[in-house]
Amino acid sequence: MTKEAYQVIARRWRPQQFSELVGQDHIVRTLGNAIEMNRIAHAYLFVGPRGTGKTTSARLLAKSLNWEDGPSLEVATDSEIGKSIMEGSCLDVIEIDGASNNSVEQVRELRDECQYAPAQCRFKIYIIDEVHMLSQAAFNALLKTLEEPPNHVKFVFATTESQKVLPTIVSRCQRFEFRSIPSPLIQEKLADICENELISAGDEALEAISRMAMGGMRDAQSILDQMISFCGKEISQEDVLRVYGLASQDQIKSLGGFLLDGNYRGILETTELFAESGIDFYRSLLDLSSYYREFLMKNLSEGDDRNYPEKCVRILDALKAGEDLVRMGLSEKTNFEVTLFRAVEAGRSRSIDQVIRSISKLVPVESKKKSKHGLSRETHNSNDSIEFNQATPVPKNDPTMEAKSHATTSTFEEFEIAEPVEESEKISPNEHSKQLDDPSKEKLIPDTDEEQRKIEDRTIIDQRISQLPTGLREALEEKFGADFVSIEKIDQSLFV
Repeated sequence: MTKEAYQVIARRWRPQQFSELVGQDHIVRTLGNAIEMNRIAHAYLFVGPRGTGKTTSARLLAKSLNWEDGPSLEVATDSEIGKSIMEGSCLDVIEIDGASNNSVEQVRELRDECQYAPAQCRFKIYIIDEVHMLSQAAFNALLKTLEEPPNHVKFVFATTESQKVLPTIVSRCQRFEFRSIPSPLIQEKLADICENELISAGDEALEAISRMAMGGMRDAQSILDQMISFCGKEISQEDVLRVYGLASQDQIKSLGGFLLDGNYRGILETTELFAESGIDFYRSLLDLSSYYREFLMKNLSEGDDRNYPEKCVRILDALKAGEDLVRMGLSEKTNFEVTLFRAVEAGRSRSIDQVIRSISKLVPVESKKKSKHGLSRETHNSNDSIEFNQATPVPKNDPTMEAKSHATTSTFEEFEIAEPVEESEKISPNEHSKQLDDPSKEKLIPDTDEEQRKIEDRTIIDQRISQLPTGLREALEEKFGADFVSIEKIDQSLFV
C-alpha cells in the first residue's frame, strides 16, 4: 500500500473562493461587480509581486465564468467544472507558461485554436503566466486576436514585470494591480493555518515569518512549511531567526539607536555579533530601513521634532544606497559597516539652506531697525550691544549651527544679516581699503559730516567682518552674495 504524496501548505491552502483571497479586496470587488453587471472584458492583465494571488485569481475567474450555474463570483464547492479548473484538468481552461512557450509558432497555434468552440464550458479561457517572457514576434502575432477575439474566448495574463509587456498589449487589456500583502494579514492567515494543522507557533515567530515573506503569501506559507519540518509541532521565534539568519526586532531597534546617536563602538559590536550568529547582513539592512521608516512615521504623527524628519530621510538614503554594496560586494560585513558609518555621517550633516534658517532664528524678535547702508550714530558711539529677546536663547554647542562642507561650527551670541544691498552700492573690504589709502581719489574726501560718518562706520564693519570664522564668512559671501551692514558684540569665547 503506497502512501499518498504529501502536498505542501501553499497548495493545500490555495484559495478556492474569491472570499478566501487575502489582501486583494479591490480586485475581488471589481471582478465581482463586472460579473454581476455582465461587463466581462475579453482580456485581463494581472500585475504584482510574486505570491500575491495572480494565477490563483485567474483560475478563480475562470471558475466563476464557467461553472454550471454561473457566471457568479461564488461557486458551489460540489461543482465538477469548478474542481477540474482548480486542479488544472479542464479542457477549456488552458494555462500556458510564457517563459517556455514564447515563440511565434506557438502563439500562432494558440491563435488558430481560438476559433474552435469550447468543449464543455461556456468560455474558452487562456491563462498565460509570466507573459512578459513572450518574444517581440509572439506579441505581434497575438495583437489582432487579442483586440477582436471570438465571443467565447477570454484571455488572462499574469506578470511580475509589467514594464516589459508591450504597450500595445497593455492597451487591449483591463489592468489589475495586485498589492504586496501587509504583514499583519499574512500573520493572521498563518495563525489560522497553524490552528487547523495543530501547530503551536508563537506570535513573535509568526511575525518573523511574515516579515521575511516581504508581502508574499506563498513565500510565507513555504517558510512555515519548512519551519514545521525543522521544529515539529512547536515553532519559536529563536528557531525562525536561527534557521533564516534574521536579526530580532530588539537588535534592529538597538542598531537604529546607535545610528542616531553616532555610537560607532555600538555599531561595531553589533556587527560582530551578527557575524558570529550567522545573521544575513543584507536582510538586516532591509529591516533597518523598515525600522527607520516606521520611526519617521511615528515622529511625524506625534509631532516629535527631536529627531527631525530630514535627518531620518538622509539616513534612509544612505541605507538605500548601500543595499547593492552589501548584496554584491565581496565582504558583506565590511560593506555593512561602511554603509552604517556613512548613514551616521549623513545624519549629522546639514544642508546649507537649513543652516541659514537656523542662523535666522538668532535675530532678535524685537530689535532696533538699522540703516540700510550702515550703523546709526547712536550705535557707533555706544559700546553697549542690543540685548536679545529672552525667548531666543543661544546655547553653547547648538547642534543647529553645524554646517556642511568646510564651514567652521560656531555660535554667535548676537549678530544680524541684513537684506542684500544693490550691486551698485556694494564696496568690498579690499576696494574700500584701497580707496582710503589712495589720496588721489577725490571722491572719498568727505564733503559733509554724514559722508565721513558712513566711511567710519564701514571701516568698523570691515574690522568686525574680519573677526568672523573664515568658513562661515566665505559661505555667506560667495554662495549667497551676502553683505554685512551691522555686526554687534562677537563672543570670541565661543569660537574655541
